[in-house]
Amino acid sequence: MSAEVTSWKVTLPCTRAEAEAIDAASDLAIDAVLMTTEEVEDDVERWRLDAYMDAEPDAAMLASLHALVPSASGRDPVVEPLTDADWVAMSQAGLEPIREGRFVVHTSAHPVETPEGGRAFLIDAGQAFGTGHHGTTSGCLAMLDRLAVEGAGFARIIDLGTGTGLLAFAARHLWPEAAVTATDIDPIAVDVTRENMAFNEVEEVALIVADGTRDPAIVAGGPYDLVIANILAGPLIAMAPEVAGIAAPGATIVLAGLLSNQAAKVVEAYAAQGARETGRDVRGDWTILRLQGAATARPAAATDASRRGDWATDGR
Repeated sequence: MSAEVTSWKVTLPCTRAEAEAIDAASDLAIDAVLMTTEEVEDDVERWRLDAYMDAEPDAAMLASLHALVPSASGRDPVVEPLTDADWVAMSQAGLEPIREGRFVVHTSAHPVETPEGGRAFLIDAGQAFGTGHHGTTSGCLAMLDRLAVEGAGFARIIDLGTGTGLLAFAARHLWPEAAVTATDIDPIAVDVTRENMAFNEVEEVALIVADGTRDPAIVAGGPYDLVIANILAGPLIAMAPEVAGIAAPGATIVLAGLLSNQAAKVVEAYAAQGARETGRDVRGDWTILRLQGAATARPAAATDASRRGDWATDGR
Protein backbone atom coordinates (compact mmCIF):
# COMPACT_ATOMS: atom_id res chain seq x y z
CA MET A 1 0.00 0.00 0.00
CA SER A 2 1.46 3.38 -1.00
CA ALA A 3 2.06 6.05 1.62
CA GLU A 4 -0.56 8.77 1.93
CA VAL A 5 0.33 12.19 0.52
CA THR A 6 0.08 14.72 3.36
CA SER A 7 1.50 17.87 1.74
CA TRP A 8 3.22 19.29 -1.33
CA LYS A 9 6.55 20.94 -2.08
CA VAL A 10 7.32 23.42 -4.87
CA THR A 11 10.93 24.30 -5.71
CA LEU A 12 12.22 27.19 -7.83
CA PRO A 13 15.71 28.63 -8.29
CA CYS A 14 16.32 32.16 -7.04
CA THR A 15 19.02 34.68 -6.27
CA ARG A 16 20.30 35.74 -2.87
CA ALA A 17 18.63 39.14 -3.24
CA GLU A 18 15.29 37.45 -3.89
CA ALA A 19 15.84 35.09 -0.94
CA GLU A 20 16.60 38.01 1.39
CA ALA A 21 13.47 39.83 0.24
CA ILE A 22 11.36 36.74 0.93
CA ASP A 23 12.94 36.18 4.36
CA ALA A 24 12.44 39.82 5.31
CA ALA A 25 8.80 40.06 4.22
CA SER A 26 6.12 39.65 6.89
CA ASP A 27 3.01 40.21 4.78
CA LEU A 28 3.22 37.72 1.89
CA ALA A 29 -0.33 36.59 1.06
CA ILE A 30 0.72 33.05 0.18
CA ASP A 31 -0.72 30.05 1.99
CA ALA A 32 2.58 28.18 2.20
CA VAL A 33 5.68 27.87 4.34
CA LEU A 34 8.59 29.43 2.44
CA MET A 35 12.24 28.44 2.91
CA THR A 36 15.28 29.76 1.07
CA THR A 37 18.60 27.96 0.84
CA GLU A 38 22.06 28.84 -0.45
CA GLU A 39 22.94 26.08 -2.94
CA VAL A 40 26.49 27.19 -3.78
CA GLU A 41 28.45 29.01 -1.08
CA ASP A 42 29.13 32.68 -1.88
CA ASP A 43 27.35 32.46 -5.25
CA VAL A 44 24.65 35.12 -5.15
CA GLU A 45 22.89 33.59 -8.17
CA ARG A 46 22.60 30.03 -6.84
CA TRP A 47 19.88 30.01 -4.23
CA ARG A 48 16.66 27.99 -3.98
CA LEU A 49 13.10 28.65 -2.86
CA ASP A 50 11.14 25.73 -1.39
CA ALA A 51 7.44 26.23 -0.65
CA TYR A 52 5.49 23.72 1.46
CA MET A 53 1.70 23.59 1.44
CA ASP A 54 -1.17 21.33 2.48
CA ALA A 55 -2.91 21.10 -0.91
CA GLU A 56 -1.67 20.40 -4.42
CA PRO A 57 -0.61 23.77 -5.87
CA ASP A 58 -2.87 25.21 -8.54
CA ALA A 59 -1.94 27.64 -11.32
CA ALA A 60 -2.60 30.65 -9.09
CA MET A 61 -0.26 29.35 -6.38
CA LEU A 62 2.49 28.62 -8.90
CA ALA A 63 2.09 32.09 -10.40
CA SER A 64 2.36 33.67 -6.94
CA LEU A 65 5.57 31.76 -6.22
CA HIS A 66 7.02 32.69 -9.59
CA ALA A 67 6.28 36.34 -8.83
CA LEU A 68 8.56 36.12 -5.77
CA VAL A 69 11.52 35.00 -7.88
CA PRO A 70 11.57 36.89 -11.23
CA SER A 71 14.96 35.38 -12.02
CA ALA A 72 13.20 32.01 -12.46
CA SER A 73 10.96 33.35 -15.23
CA GLY A 74 10.53 30.65 -17.83
CA ARG A 75 11.72 27.90 -15.48
CA ASP A 76 9.28 25.12 -14.67
CA PRO A 77 8.85 24.59 -10.91
CA VAL A 78 9.53 21.18 -9.43
CA VAL A 79 6.30 20.01 -7.77
CA GLU A 80 6.52 17.05 -5.38
CA PRO A 81 3.93 15.27 -3.23
CA LEU A 82 5.18 14.54 0.28
CA THR A 83 4.31 11.81 2.76
CA ASP A 84 5.04 11.71 6.48
CA ALA A 85 8.04 9.49 5.70
CA ASP A 86 9.35 12.11 3.26
CA TRP A 87 9.17 14.78 5.98
CA VAL A 88 11.13 12.67 8.45
CA ALA A 89 13.83 11.91 5.87
CA MET A 90 14.15 15.54 4.77
CA SER A 91 14.19 16.92 8.29
CA GLN A 92 17.11 14.77 9.43
CA ALA A 93 19.19 14.60 6.24
CA GLY A 94 22.47 16.46 6.49
CA LEU A 95 21.89 17.86 9.97
CA GLU A 96 25.28 17.07 11.44
CA PRO A 97 25.81 17.92 15.12
CA ILE A 98 26.74 21.53 15.82
CA ARG A 99 28.99 22.78 18.60
CA GLU A 100 28.71 26.21 20.17
CA GLY A 101 30.65 26.88 23.35
CA ARG A 102 29.82 24.15 25.84
CA PHE A 103 26.78 22.98 23.84
CA VAL A 104 26.35 20.24 21.27
CA VAL A 105 23.04 19.99 19.40
CA HIS A 106 22.22 16.86 17.42
CA THR A 107 19.36 14.92 15.85
CA SER A 108 18.36 11.29 16.39
CA ALA A 109 20.17 10.41 13.17
CA HIS A 110 23.48 11.73 14.56
CA PRO A 111 23.86 10.76 18.23
CA VAL A 112 26.81 12.24 20.15
CA GLU A 113 28.61 11.81 23.43
CA THR A 114 28.03 14.61 25.92
CA PRO A 115 31.22 16.67 26.01
CA GLU A 116 33.09 16.86 29.31
CA GLY A 117 31.82 19.89 31.18
CA GLY A 118 29.26 20.55 28.47
CA ARG A 119 25.66 19.76 27.55
CA ALA A 120 24.22 17.88 24.59
CA PHE A 121 20.67 18.52 23.38
CA LEU A 122 18.69 16.19 21.13
CA ILE A 123 16.55 18.40 18.88
CA ASP A 124 14.96 16.70 15.89
CA ALA A 125 13.83 18.87 13.00
CA GLY A 126 10.09 18.97 12.61
CA GLN A 127 7.24 21.42 12.98
CA ALA A 128 9.08 24.17 14.84
CA PHE A 129 12.06 26.43 14.18
CA GLY A 130 15.22 26.17 16.27
CA THR A 131 17.31 23.02 15.70
CA GLY A 132 20.45 25.10 16.13
CA HIS A 133 21.54 24.54 12.53
CA HIS A 134 20.54 28.02 11.37
CA GLY A 135 23.01 30.83 12.04
CA THR A 136 20.50 32.78 14.11
CA THR A 137 19.94 29.97 16.61
CA SER A 138 23.57 28.82 16.79
CA GLY A 139 24.63 32.46 17.19
CA CYS A 140 22.23 32.86 20.10
CA LEU A 141 23.69 29.74 21.72
CA ALA A 142 27.18 31.18 21.36
CA MET A 143 26.08 34.52 22.81
CA LEU A 144 24.41 32.90 25.82
CA ASP A 145 27.51 30.79 26.44
CA ARG A 146 29.66 33.93 26.21
CA LEU A 147 27.48 35.70 28.77
CA ALA A 148 28.01 32.83 31.20
CA VAL A 149 31.77 32.83 30.58
CA GLU A 150 31.80 36.57 31.36
CA GLY A 151 30.14 35.82 34.69
CA ALA A 152 26.69 37.24 33.94
CA GLY A 153 23.94 36.11 36.30
CA PHE A 154 20.19 36.20 35.80
CA ALA A 155 17.20 35.55 38.03
CA ARG A 156 14.32 35.74 35.50
CA ILE A 157 14.72 34.71 31.87
CA ILE A 158 12.23 34.66 29.00
CA ASP A 159 12.61 33.19 25.51
CA LEU A 160 10.06 34.82 23.16
CA GLY A 161 9.23 32.74 20.07
CA THR A 162 10.91 29.66 21.54
CA GLY A 163 10.31 27.28 18.58
CA THR A 164 11.85 23.99 19.71
CA GLY A 165 12.78 25.32 23.15
CA LEU A 166 16.53 25.02 22.54
CA LEU A 167 17.52 28.50 23.73
CA ALA A 168 15.37 28.22 26.84
CA PHE A 169 17.02 24.85 27.58
CA ALA A 170 20.47 26.40 27.17
CA ALA A 171 19.51 29.23 29.54
CA ARG A 172 18.22 26.71 32.08
CA HIS A 173 21.57 24.87 31.93
CA LEU A 174 23.67 28.02 32.23
CA TRP A 175 21.64 29.61 35.04
CA PRO A 176 20.05 26.71 36.94
CA GLU A 177 18.74 28.91 39.74
CA ALA A 178 16.85 31.25 37.41
CA ALA A 179 13.13 31.17 36.65
CA VAL A 180 12.94 30.40 32.90
CA THR A 181 9.88 31.02 30.72
CA ALA A 182 9.47 30.02 27.06
CA THR A 183 6.66 31.39 24.88
CA ASP A 184 5.46 31.03 21.30
CA ILE A 185 2.47 32.24 19.34
CA ASP A 186 2.18 28.75 17.80
CA PRO A 187 0.63 26.05 20.06
CA ILE A 188 2.40 23.38 18.00
CA ALA A 189 5.76 24.93 18.83
CA VAL A 190 4.92 24.89 22.52
CA ASP A 191 3.91 21.22 22.24
CA VAL A 192 7.22 20.49 20.47
CA THR A 193 9.10 22.30 23.23
CA ARG A 194 7.29 20.25 25.86
CA GLU A 195 8.28 17.02 24.06
CA ASN A 196 11.88 18.19 23.73
CA MET A 197 11.95 18.99 27.45
CA ALA A 198 11.07 15.38 28.16
CA PHE A 199 13.62 13.98 25.68
CA ASN A 200 16.38 16.10 27.18
CA GLU A 201 15.31 15.84 30.81
CA VAL A 202 14.99 19.60 31.14
CA GLU A 203 12.93 20.69 34.13
CA GLU A 204 11.24 23.85 35.36
CA VAL A 205 10.77 25.80 32.14
CA ALA A 206 7.36 27.48 32.15
CA LEU A 207 5.62 27.19 28.75
CA ILE A 208 3.12 29.78 27.53
CA VAL A 209 1.20 30.10 24.25
CA ALA A 210 1.03 33.85 23.70
CA ASP A 211 0.96 36.51 20.98
CA GLY A 212 3.42 39.12 22.19
CA THR A 213 4.22 39.83 25.84
CA ARG A 214 0.96 41.03 27.33
CA ASP A 215 -0.30 37.63 28.45
CA PRO A 216 -0.98 37.84 32.21
CA ALA A 217 1.30 34.87 32.90
CA ILE A 218 4.19 36.58 31.11
CA VAL A 219 3.64 39.83 32.99
CA ALA A 220 3.38 38.00 36.32
CA GLY A 221 6.69 36.23 35.71
CA GLY A 222 8.60 39.47 35.06
CA PRO A 223 10.37 41.72 35.00
CA TYR A 224 13.03 39.71 33.17
CA ASP A 225 16.73 40.44 33.40
CA LEU A 226 17.46 38.31 30.31
CA VAL A 227 15.15 38.53 27.30
CA ILE A 228 15.82 36.32 24.26
CA ALA A 229 13.85 36.86 21.05
CA ASN A 230 14.89 34.91 17.95
CA ILE A 231 12.03 35.90 15.66
CA LEU A 232 12.18 38.19 12.59
CA ALA A 233 13.21 41.81 12.11
CA GLY A 234 9.72 43.21 11.49
CA PRO A 235 8.15 41.75 14.63
CA LEU A 236 11.24 42.59 16.69
CA ILE A 237 10.90 46.25 15.70
CA ALA A 238 7.15 46.35 16.30
CA MET A 239 7.51 44.63 19.67
CA ALA A 240 10.26 46.92 21.02
CA PRO A 241 7.90 48.74 23.42
CA GLU A 242 6.49 45.42 24.65
CA VAL A 243 9.93 43.93 25.23
CA ALA A 244 11.03 47.07 27.06
CA GLY A 245 7.90 46.83 29.20
CA ILE A 246 8.77 43.37 30.55
CA ALA A 247 12.53 43.95 30.85
CA ALA A 248 14.07 44.73 34.23
CA PRO A 249 16.21 47.88 34.48
CA GLY A 250 19.54 47.22 32.77
CA ALA A 251 18.34 43.87 31.41
CA THR A 252 20.34 41.94 28.82
CA ILE A 253 18.37 41.57 25.58
CA VAL A 254 19.43 39.10 22.88
CA LEU A 255 17.72 39.63 19.51
CA ALA A 256 18.05 37.44 16.42
CA GLY A 257 16.28 36.39 13.25
CA LEU A 258 17.33 39.57 11.44
CA LEU A 259 19.42 40.02 8.32
CA SER A 260 22.54 42.10 8.78
CA ASN A 261 21.10 44.86 6.59
CA GLN A 262 18.16 45.10 9.01
CA ALA A 263 20.26 45.39 12.18
CA ALA A 264 20.43 49.20 12.21
CA LYS A 265 16.64 49.54 12.19
CA VAL A 266 16.30 47.01 15.01
CA VAL A 267 18.94 48.80 17.10
CA GLU A 268 17.18 52.11 16.43
CA ALA A 269 13.81 50.74 17.58
CA TYR A 270 15.29 49.54 20.87
CA ALA A 271 17.34 52.70 21.35
CA ALA A 272 14.03 54.56 21.34
CA GLN A 273 13.15 52.44 24.39
CA GLY A 274 16.37 53.34 26.19
CA ALA A 275 18.38 50.24 25.21
CA ARG A 276 21.89 50.34 23.77
CA GLU A 277 23.87 47.83 21.76
CA THR A 278 26.67 46.10 23.66
CA GLY A 279 27.69 43.44 21.15
CA ARG A 280 26.83 41.52 18.02
CA ASP A 281 27.66 38.25 16.29
CA VAL A 282 27.46 38.09 12.48
CA ARG A 283 26.75 34.69 10.93
CA GLY A 284 26.75 34.97 7.14
CA ASP A 285 23.85 37.25 6.23
CA TRP A 286 22.42 37.13 9.75
CA THR A 287 23.20 39.22 12.83
CA ILE A 288 22.60 38.46 16.51
CA LEU A 289 22.37 41.56 18.69
CA ARG A 290 23.15 41.96 22.38
CA LEU A 291 21.61 45.00 24.04
CA GLN A 292 21.47 46.47 27.52
CA GLY A 293 18.03 47.70 28.48
CA ALA A 294 17.14 51.08 29.93
CA ALA A 295 18.51 51.86 33.37
CA THR A 296 15.00 52.56 34.65
CA ALA A 297 11.83 50.54 34.15
CA ARG A 298 9.78 51.35 31.06
CA PRO A 299 5.96 51.40 31.13
CA ALA A 300 4.26 48.32 29.71
CA ALA A 301 3.07 48.92 26.16
CA ALA A 302 0.78 47.16 23.74
CA THR A 303 1.74 46.55 20.13
CA ASP A 304 -0.63 46.81 17.18
CA ALA A 305 -0.98 43.18 16.05
CA SER A 306 -1.29 44.30 12.42
CA ARG A 307 2.23 45.77 12.65
CA ARG A 308 3.73 42.87 14.52
CA GLY A 309 3.26 40.30 11.78
CA ASP A 310 3.58 36.57 12.25
CA TRP A 311 6.41 35.81 14.66
CA ALA A 312 5.73 32.10 14.96
CA THR A 313 8.31 29.55 13.89
CA ASP A 314 9.48 30.21 10.37
CA GLY A 315 11.45 27.14 9.42
CA ARG A 316 15.00 28.41 9.86
